[in-house]
Amino acid sequence: MQEEEVNTIYLQYEELMEQFKELHKQSEHFKSSGVNTGEIRKDIANMEEEKEQLIKRIERLRRKVESHPNSQKMMMVAKNLRVERDREKKLAAQRQDQQTAIAHIDQRIKRLEAQLRDVRQASVGATAESMINKLEEETRTNGYIVKDQLPRDIGNKKKLIQNLQKVVSVPAMGLSDLDELNAQITELNAEVNQLIEKRMRSGEPTDDKLSLFRQQAGIIAHKKEAAAETLRAIRDEHNHILQELEQKREVVNIAEEGEVLKGEDFKHYVSKLRSKSTVYMKKRAELAELRAEAGVLTRSDEILKQRNEHINRQLSVLEKKKGVAGYRETQEELEKVSSMKSELDEMKGRTLDDMSEMVRRLHAEIADRRNTLAPILREIRPLREKVQELGPEYESKKQAYERQQAGFDSNMSKLEQEVKGYREECKAEESRYHYLNCMMKVLQVQQSRVASEMKAYVSSDPLEKKRTFREVYHKRIQEQENLSRGLREKQKTVKENHEPNMKQMKMWKDLERLLECKKQCMNQLSNIGASSGTSFMMSGYGDATSNHLEEDRLVL
Repeated sequence: MQEEEVNTIYLQYEELMEQFKELHKQSEHFKSSGVNTGEIRKDIANMEEEKEQLIKRIERLRRKVESHPNSQKMMMVAKNLRVERDREKKLAAQRQDQQTAIAHIDQRIKRLEAQLRDVRQASVGATAESMINKLEEETRTNGYIVKDQLPRDIGNKKKLIQNLQKVVSVPAMGLSDLDELNAQITELNAEVNQLIEKRMRSGEPTDDKLSLFRQQAGIIAHKKEAAAETLRAIRDEHNHILQELEQKREVVNIAEEGEVLKGEDFKHYVSKLRSKSTVYMKKRAELAELRAEAGVLTRSDEILKQRNEHINRQLSVLEKKKGVAGYRETQEELEKVSSMKSELDEMKGRTLDDMSEMVRRLHAEIADRRNTLAPILREIRPLREKVQELGPEYESKKQAYERQQAGFDSNMSKLEQEVKGYREECKAEESRYHYLNCMMKVLQVQQSRVASEMKAYVSSDPLEKKRTFREVYHKRIQEQENLSRGLREKQKTVKENHEPNMKQMKMWKDLERLLECKKQCMNQLSNIGASSGTSFMMSGYGDATSNHLEEDRLVL
């Protein structure tokens, strides 16, 4: 029983704490919003003056209206007009709200349809096995990020913070400090060289295969880290774009729902905007300076990294020459393991201390809460008894309310069905009315056309008769018949002359072929005459050629 009371009291305490936080946030917001009490008092005084002026004007108008004989009736009419105008404004506001809600719902429907299309396109050709493989790949990627990369990043950040804290705590270095650091570096290099010489003198065999495998493992780990960094950057960019999209949607919704500023509100908005623009310009200049400094630091970091890589390569070459390859990596691993062990020990010690301190504070806080909640519990007991007494009555009232609500809902559904049926019937009758109206207009046009046709046909004026549709179409039919008669005659002439024309064309083609053949024969004879001599051509082939030409000419 006491535990239940403590739990309820603790829940009340949490609710009160949340309320306190909200009120504190509101108070801080009001404090930071730049509201001046002097301006508020001035506005209140101005509003009081305006109130007095309005009261005086109302009194003057009331005295003026009371002198009128129908003042009461006019007042009632004005009151009804004001009520109706207020009602009209409310209805317009409700209509605007409903339109905005419809627009938002339409946008949501479009967005959901687009998501549905994307999901359907993504699911085309997808199988359960492919989806499982995809999920397994995502699980492996997330597992690598959570188990390997994030702890390493956290450790690097902690080391960076520790180094920065050390740098902050250490005073500015002078030339003497730099000389001391250089001396320490030379001493450490000498110790490393001595250790390398000792290892070489000891004659321990080097394991080149192990170093090769270590290099391959390092390359693969580096590739995995690069891929994980790329994935994390893409996810961060995606989340950032989604946040920007939500902010843009909120801004659009606020712009759609907002009202146009006027008067003092607009001036206040302009002054606020100017102050923000000045702050923006300052921040922009600071950002440009920081970007320039970041560029310089990035370049310095790249140069230092290149020097570090160059020194590491020189050390690796030197270790291979001396026969102690892998000594530096082993030393770094040992240092990492020792630092990790010390950090784990410190974390364990801090965790135990924190847990003991937390338990002590919780016990003390529980004791304080019990002491402070004891009077509240005494006040709550009669309230609980009263709640138990009012419980049955509340249940009976609730059941009666639910029964009434069910009856109202059933009646409402019936009425909605009837209204829906009447609306559909009204729409059907309205569409039938529009259809019949259109048909009547068409029939009227046709009737007027028939009347004008009959009038022109009965008229004794030949010009009017020529304008009738009968005469016009009769004339067109006569023209088409004449045209078809002429075409039939042309067709008959073409059919009669087809065979002779075809024969004549064939004869012309034969003549053309014959002339081409003669041309070829003449060319051959001229070539033969040129090769055998002039006398032979004159005595023999010249007569034959002339006779042949005469015979061909007779044939033509």
